[in-house]
Amino acid sequence: MPIVHAIVLGLVQGLSEFLPISSSGHLLIVPWLFGWDDLADPGIKKAFDVALHIGTMVAVVGYFRRDLVVLVRDGLREGMSRLLHRPSAATEHGRFAWMLVLSCVPAAVVGAVLEDWIDERLGTPFIIALSLIAFGVVLAWADRRTGDRATGEFGTREALLVGAAQVLALNPGTSRSGITMSAARANGFSRDAAARISFLMSIPVTAGAIVVKVGGLVADGVPDGLIAPMIAGIVTSALSGWLAVWGLLRLVRTRNFDPFVVYRVAAGVAILIALASSWR
Repeated sequence: MPIVHAIVLGLVQGLSEFLPISSSGHLLIVPWLFGWDDLADPGIKKAFDVALHIGTMVAVVGYFRRDLVVLVRDGLREGMSRLLHRPSAATEHGRFAWMLVLSCVPAAVVGAVLEDWIDERLGTPFIIALSLIAFGVVLAWADRRTGDRATGEFGTREALLVGAAQVLALNPGTSRSGITMSAARANGFSRDAAARISFLMSIPVTAGAIVVKVGGLVADGVPDGLIAPMIAGIVTSALSGWLAVWGLLRLVRTRNFDPFVVYRVAAGVAILIALASSWR
């Protein structure tokens, strides 16, 4: 794989992982549009795409490092109190930490059970185009809902509802951040809280995918010539991912999600035109 391809894909991953426009969809569409066929083995290609998530996980962990220290500390204290049947040490941060873990369960279970079916049936340019448009409309609808709930109100019900919505992101083109923010907004959370919940939810899900996919790639042996592009892609995705988190959190304090809705619909229509033409 040429390093320039890896850098482009790292940039695509970093920006589209946190902006509500679908990283998995873009990682499939960009090589398709440019006719890149660098990784013939589907398993290796999937592992490379997941490896790019290392960069975005570094970005979100780095950005929320202070919040994560508090969440992990208070979450462990509450967990130990319950395990040892001691008086509850529950705090708002401790409860929120466990709710984030709970919200990841639906996608983890469905992803493990239906992984092969998803890889075989979904992810075609046509489905990605329709998903970009359809879930863009969902994002626009959800963002019109009023609400100013904070992350401290993210309870069991909300964790399961937003977690169930995250299952839809297993379909490339849906957008994990987009669908989880839509679900949070539909449940009355402010834009800032919805974005924070979505970003923090990404950490355990991404970590699990990295362990499984990249761990398998390393165990089988990284193909010759892939290490340097992989490093370049990871570094690029980390830098662009941090920028995306910072930018989106600043944006949602004063603006709505309409720019992303417009982009999703325009991108979906463009893909459909490309499919209908002789270009692709």
